[in-house]
Amino acid sequence: MKVQPDTLAWKEAYKLLIGSVVPRPIAFVSTMDRSGDVNLAPFSFFTGICADPMMVCFAPMRKAGEGDKKDTLLNIEETKEFVINIVSEKIAEQMNECATPYAKGTDEFLASGLTKELSELISPPRVKESDVQLECTLDQIVEFGNHEGSGSLVIGKVVMVHVRDELYEDGRINTKKLSPVGRLAGQEYTRATADTFTLIRKTTANEKS
Repeated sequence: MKVQPDTLAWKEAYKLLIGSVVPRPIAFVSTMDRSGDVNLAPFSFFTGICADPMMVCFAPMRKAGEGDKKDTLLNIEETKEFVINIVSEKIAEQMNECATPYAKGTDEFLASGLTKELSELISPPRVKESDVQLECTLDQIVEFGNHEGSGSLVIGKVVMVHVRDELYEDGRINTKKLSPVGRLAGQEYTRATADTFTLIRKTTANEKS
């Protein structure tokens, strides 16, 4: 079959998108507004960009209904800072609790039972229970409309990485010990290391490892 996304209602196009781009890592984003109110919310449109400088991005969609911006985006616009907390299986339930559309001003740390940890270089707190946390400063926000179904691309520079000691081995993060979870379509998630396999990438004589 063939489908042109612009012929569909946005919710139908959304279903095709999240059913095709799988599995997706989850950015568990903690932010703070100018008044000091904290927000914590998960986003599964998330990836890395480059290593030097270390850049990451995630994409919060507009709210259904009037197409309002989510609190996470509003806070980042105000303070230019955020933390991406990596979601492992041990905090998946709490992460899901923070996906609840609470009223603005709700502290999702309290609602989920997660613990605030002071960041080193920025104001928003980290999630103590997360095994990897990325402190970020805003580089830029790219807007793709202001209606429901549209969204923004938030690009951040990682200024500090926190890794649980037992996960860090020979300059690498042990993925199996991290036990990250990924997002599928609907209400489904996946264990990223449940059934892995290895492929050795071929290199040419001129390519540096």
